[in-house]
Amino acid sequence: MKKVVLAGNPNVGKSVFFTRLSGIYAVSSNYPGTTVEISRSQISRDGVKFELIDAPGTYALEADAEAEKIAGKLIDEADIVVNVIDAGNLERNLYLTFELLEKKKPMVIALNMWDEVQRRGVRIDIQALSHILGIPVIPVVATTGEGMKKLIQTLDHARVPIIVPSSHQERWHEIGQVIQAVQSFSYHKPTWVDRLKEATLLPVSGFLIGLGVLYGVFWVVRFIGEGLINYILDPLFYRFYYPLLLGLDRHLSFSPFLRTILIGHLVDGKIDFEQSLGLLSTGIYVELGVVLPYIISFYFILGLLEDTGYLPRLAVLLDGFFHRIGLHGYAIVPTLLGMGCNVPGIMSTRILESKTERFIISVLISIAVPCASQQALIFGVLGKHGTMPVMLVYFILLLVWIILGVILKYAVKGYRPALVLEIPPYRFPYWKTLLPKLWLRVKGFLKEALPIVSLGILAVNLLFMTNLFPYIAQAIGPFFQKYLGLPSEVSLVLVLGFLRKDIAMGLLAPLQLTVKQLVISSVILAMFFPCVATFMVILKELGVKKLIQGTIIMLFASILTGLILNLVL
Repeated sequence: MKKVVLAGNPNVGKSVFFTRLSGIYAVSSNYPGTTVEISRSQISRDGVKFELIDAPGTYALEADAEAEKIAGKLIDEADIVVNVIDAGNLERNLYLTFELLEKKKPMVIALNMWDEVQRRGVRIDIQALSHILGIPVIPVVATTGEGMKKLIQTLDHARVPIIVPSSHQERWHEIGQVIQAVQSFSYHKPTWVDRLKEATLLPVSGFLIGLGVLYGVFWVVRFIGEGLINYILDPLFYRFYYPLLLGLDRHLSFSPFLRTILIGHLVDGKIDFEQSLGLLSTGIYVELGVVLPYIISFYFILGLLEDTGYLPRLAVLLDGFFHRIGLHGYAIVPTLLGMGCNVPGIMSTRILESKTERFIISVLISIAVPCASQQALIFGVLGKHGTMPVMLVYFILLLVWIILGVILKYAVKGYRPALVLEIPPYRFPYWKTLLPKLWLRVKGFLKEALPIVSLGILAVNLLFMTNLFPYIAQAIGPFFQKYLGLPSEVSLVLVLGFLRKDIAMGLLAPLQLTVKQLVISSVILAMFFPCVATFMVILKELGVKKLIQGTIIMLFASILTGLILNLVL
């Protein structure tokens, strides 16, 4: 079976292209030994099967980032290379094309977004381009499927290219000659979309639009996530799954240990999905009933931002700010995801190119970005005292996020690549590719996160069975009273925050704390140990060493912040 690799720049519609060819029969996994995710599928033509692989988007094969290295390896392993090009940015895209030509692999060029090029008054001589490069060039529109059948038929006619430049200067010289020979322009009257493109990149208007988009994204994601929980998942769990657990609980009465591991501890004589800590109760509910709804909503909105072309603009707009803390603009994506649930936020750090960036943003998310359910409890516990205490908590966390980011920029050494990307035109999302992409992402999350969360729940359950948590709370209680101005009962709440921060936040309400104590407790709880699900995902994504380093930073930052707040408030 021949291996066909899709190669191209970021934002050329390659993922839409892959989804159009593969349908739903795609497998998403990491390239062996890396955290770079690639997608594979099988396609067939006249009984002949091909393995289709979507290589990571890259501007050049000579770059040092992990994604570019993986793209190069996949191309070296390919039998046929399909170079997906944004027809509207032909000159820039051809640099990677010329690098691919040097690989001496049978190639086909898919000139994508052909419809947009024609609307913009750009003329490209397809036959001349094919003749110069010595390989087939097929104009396609991935969103509608136009040209796809012809492209698949052309795979058998993929040819080793004729033109093979050997140096950086020679490539650009050849590209200039190709553009001059095949491309021409006609007048295109600016439209309101063109004006919107410009406005979203200008400092003032772009910032205001970005702020509005982020605010809208946050509330839409909460609306979808909470709607899925309240109207679909919670009714399913309590009406159908809960009776099954009750029946299993009775059948496990012969083994208290097994009953505790699978069902968990009874709370007020009942199975509590959030606090029982059983593998089949809390383990399943946290994954499917709490985290999954926000995964679905965030990935859906993220897909919309990607497919409309706004996300790259937001990344460019925020790049200057993020560079001040040693990151680039795409760090906004994990941050946004973390505001829904820290688990997908940490997992999405894979889009960042270096381990240094991934470590920094993972630490910032787990320390200073409260998840949506925790934010709901912050509003619930502090909201009755007015909006100022709530806003104060958010302001403090934002200040911690910025200060800690600046400190980590200088304290954590490592490779930090610049943000280099092409900004695609605005376009309407294509639902037939948006939904399969959402399914691939959700399926990948379930496959990776379910065993990790279950393992974490099991470990915490065993700790509870040994009564270790109450001893920990008793040991740190005096410190909280003396230096943080908090009653010793808060120490137990903070320890319970390791299981679920939102539940722990709710336990602050009956403690009759003052507004000052509520603010300090809320901030420390938000910064303290991430919940067990996030903790386990950090372990998987970054390894034991980075997890320990992040934990030390978290302990130091949260306690220091609590001490300062106790002095200044």
